[in-house]
Amino acid sequence: MAGPGNLSKSKLVAYRQCPKRLWLELHRPELRVESPATQAVFRTGHEVGEVAQRLYDPGGTGEVVDFKADGLAAALDRTRELLQGDGPVFEAGFAADGALAFADVMLRAGGPDRPGWRMVEVKASTAVKRYQEDDVAIQSHVARAAGVDLRGVAIAHIDSSWTYPGDGDYRGLLVERDLTDTASARAAEVGLWIDEAQAVAAAPEAPAIAVGPQCENPFRCGFLEHCSAGRPVAEFPLEWLPGRRSPALEAFVVEHAVDDLRDLPDCLLTDRQRRVRDVSASGVPYFDAEGAARDLAPYPLPAWFLDFETIQFGVPRWAGTRPFQMLPFQFSLHRLDWDGTLAHAGFLDLSGEDPSERFARRLVELCGEPLPVFVYNAAFEGARLAELAQRFPGLQAPLLDLKRRLVDLYPIALRRFYHPQQRGSWSIKYLLPVVAPHLDYGALPGVHDGTQAMEAYLEAVDRSTPAARKAEIEHALVRYCELDTLAMVEIWRFFNDGGTQED
Repeated sequence: MAGPGNLSKSKLVAYRQCPKRLWLELHRPELRVESPATQAVFRTGHEVGEVAQRLYDPGGTGEVVDFKADGLAAALDRTRELLQGDGPVFEAGFAADGALAFADVMLRAGGPDRPGWRMVEVKASTAVKRYQEDDVAIQSHVARAAGVDLRGVAIAHIDSSWTYPGDGDYRGLLVERDLTDTASARAAEVGLWIDEAQAVAAAPEAPAIAVGPQCENPFRCGFLEHCSAGRPVAEFPLEWLPGRRSPALEAFVVEHAVDDLRDLPDCLLTDRQRRVRDVSASGVPYFDAEGAARDLAPYPLPAWFLDFETIQFGVPRWAGTRPFQMLPFQFSLHRLDWDGTLAHAGFLDLSGEDPSERFARRLVELCGEPLPVFVYNAAFEGARLAELAQRFPGLQAPLLDLKRRLVDLYPIALRRFYHPQQRGSWSIKYLLPVVAPHLDYGALPGVHDGTQAMEAYLEAVDRSTPAARKAEIEHALVRYCELDTLAMVEIWRFFNDGGTQED
């Protein structure tokens, strides 16, 4: 708990997601496990917060309240002192009505005869989300209850269409949405949340709440692994069902307490969902070998097999790029000739500088021969090629030609093949163990998926990373990306040759 009798805003947000999460946050925080994706969100939020302070205080006259360094009581006293002045205040702390909140930005508002304050909450998202409106309602309520004359409340979020001009100029990165009326109207509602959350916090045991949709909404709960431990799992769980569930199917699942694929009726399932159910239950793989061979027939060898690795930044680092734009820093390229000869080439830039143009030039240089280019999810690689073509007009023609030559293996796999081991997924990570069990992502040194590749990139370009560690990361990234395209080669061979069923 943040202070005697006070629940912090983050704890109230936890309560809004799930009362059990709040109790665990307070009494068993050691059980929380944060995923790399969650840690990346925190890192981006910190970066956006730092930029926001510069944007809202261009003259550098503002003050930051440092709760962690000074302690809660000193932070609250310091806030009261700073709010007597006129400059911007960051991380201003308020405690009232059993709750505690720290506002990202406080700005003077109103005329000289009746000055007040405007609160801005900074979010590292590209739009205002429902749970963020709850967040602002809590902040507003606590500040007003603490005696602040609050004239306005807004959320500042990232404008994903903005392009960074470079030289540290982040004007335009954030846009505001006013929520003054909305936040004010929910004061009574927030008061109820605080009372209910205080009751949960004081309880001797965690509330008995089963794992459910709230565990992933609005974000994955760090206690999900703990709450799932010992939970009975169906032999063929509904999580394996691909695609969107219809409202009728959702209603059936709830009404009949269904948790196993085998108990779902045909009439409520799509063709693909029925296939997953039937293959899972029977253990007999589905393979339309003739259809797969027919799909591949227009694209004879020799051919390329291509995969990209990308990085994204909520706060752009390189001029000419946008927030959260997927920027390629690595590719792997295999060439398969008609006689079975396989050759590999690749590109990896860990300099920390914008790799985009060097990436594009090397790719165009290697793929100049007009051959089919197999990928797994052409929408991703195609979008990256189109963005590179737009950024570098001198390379536009060959890049767009390369985009036109892309051949997607993913929809072929989706239409023509399903094995019980796939567990409802056509990800290349699930398909490879079936078509080429001798290849194993788990045996790779350090990087096993795209999220880990992003984390590895960030560690490698950090100036504090020792050279030896950077060399290890480089090796791991090369091996990982190379396996992606080698996996595509194996999938192509499996489909082209009629496959071999692995049980």
